[in-house]
Amino acid sequence: MFKKIDRPNSKFITIIFEGEKKSVPAGITVTAAVLLIGVKHTRVSSVSDSPRAPYCQMGVCFECLMEINNVPNQQGCLTYIEEGMEIRRQLDQQKDTYEKEL
Repeated sequence: MFKKIDRPNSKFITIIFEGEKKSVPAGITVTAAVLLIGVKHTRVSSVSDSPRAPYCQMGVCFECLMEINNVPNQQGCLTYIEEGMEIRRQLDQQKDTYEKEL
């Protein structure tokens, strides 16, 4: 779906996605970075546990929620990557948080 374009003068930085170091272009959002490295979904539905992927890319739909630097429920499309940033898919935190509130 997305193609990595190498540009000779582009600066690349290293992020840590689910424990693995990945090199991505500087100046892009977390969502763009994870899509670029081939991630198909970033979270699961708190209702049906079905995989969900980024949709609107502008902060409206909340489908891009991820755990960024150990903080859950972060919108990846509104967060720009930084060197050494730790990113994880949000697979069960939403359900746990919801059940604790009840």
